[in-house]
Amino acid sequence: MSRIGNKPIAVSNDLKINIDDENHIIEISNGKNSLSQEYADVIDVKLGEGEIVVSRQNDENTSKALHGLYRSLIHNMVVGLTEGYKKTLDINGIGFRANLSGKKLELQIGYSHPVVFEAPEGIEFELPTQTQIIVKGYDKQLVGEVAAKIRASRIPDVYHGKGIKYSDEVLRIKEGKTGAKG
Repeated sequence: MSRIGNKPIAVSNDLKINIDDENHIIEISNGKNSLSQEYADVIDVKLGEGEIVVSRQNDENTSKALHGLYRSLIHNMVVGLTEGYKKTLDINGIGFRANLSGKKLELQIGYSHPVVFEAPEGIEFELPTQTQIIVKGYDKQLVGEVAAKIRASRIPDVYHGKGIKYSDEVLRIKEGKTGAKG
């Protein structure tokens, strides 16, 4: 029995929800932004009084697996359109910094050239300091993907700690070669 899949999704009144049972698509919008998700034909999505209920038609293993998956994806859409998502990245290293010009994020991270990221639609960059980047948006997958691409431009070095890391990420710094002698 799926514990996640059976939980109803609470929906506020300011969201518009359109469920197309024929094509198996759910579309949720908050007026200015909208997200849509296609779901499997073994899954039923119903709109109740202030909640969305996701159920499955049978008890096969694939149906059970998809039940919790689509409930989580729809829940992420609702949370993203009401509250939004954000990921915070920290830049560590001498001379490493970030600048914001319009929708472009420019990183000076030890290369001979600046690394430039343009914000895709639905993503915003914020720079509280020159060494901290906040990626905000309403699509959870897109926020995570953009943050991962920024982090991949200079992965943290395990010997010195230089690079771009998530703010909640814990780096274990290794000892160098001289640490083994004793």
